[in-house]
Amino acid sequence: MGQRKPLCLYLADRRDPFMKPTILVIEDNEKNTYLVTFILEKYGYQVIHARDGETGIALAGRIKPDLILLDIQLPVMDGYAVARKLTGNGELRSIPIVAVTSYAMPGDRERILDAGCVGYIEKPINPVTFVAEIEQYLPAEKKGNGLERGRP
Repeated sequence: MGQRKPLCLYLADRRDPFMKPTILVIEDNEKNTYLVTFILEKYGYQVIHARDGETGIALAGRIKPDLILLDIQLPVMDGYAVARKLTGNGELRSIPIVAVTSYAMPGDRERILDAGCVGYIEKPINPVTFVAEIEQYLPAEKKGNGLERGRP
């Protein structure tokens, strides 16, 4: 028989077509993390959390998520610095980063996009439209399984 992969490595193989799309949420507020996780898991996404930027960068390097949702106001390292580090890393550069933030002053959106984010969603999020907002940054084959949309 051929050599078998240990189960834990097989499950971590991001090329597996049956694996749920993975979203890394870098957010320090527990209530926001809970709400985002609740919504995304209902739509078939696997959600991984990081409470600060340094942990988020390390996790992104290990799990290579399909999308990163990034708060801008973070302890230790702000979201601007996190986005710059992620987009400056050749292995992670292609992962879309969407800022989910309460920053809504004139110029904030441009500053966020200049830091390397591909999109911007204002807090508080709208639970009804949130998944559609983030899915515009994912390729069709990475969008949720439609559990809440009535699709097969």
